[in-house]
Amino acid sequence: MSEEDLGAYEANIEFALVTEYKDVIRLFSHIIETERRFYLANEVDLSVHPGTNPPLIEVMLRDAWVWDMYRPARFVPEVRVLTTRDVNIERLPESTFDEVPKA
Repeated sequence: MSEEDLGAYEANIEFALVTEYKDVIRLFSHIIETERRFYLANEVDLSVHPGTNPPLIEVMLRDAWVWDMYRPARFVPEVRVLTTRDVNIERLPESTFDEVPKA
């Protein structure tokens, strides 16, 4: 496979992922961003463990969707994220579900 073929393959996968994201966002109430991944979830629990420097952040997600173009199954019942980096958690406003065009 040439470098050009690989680039086209990855562009197609990423386009499909963006399309899937637009289709599924209305099913979730939270957007979660970490340094490594992007998630959608309906339940989010955040815990900070201050015994380390920097503090360890634990995020438990339930009923989640994972933004990862190489993952065969993006819908997962539970995700546990451990990080010492920034975590951004946003609750989607109810109006978001009306603004996303329905297929």
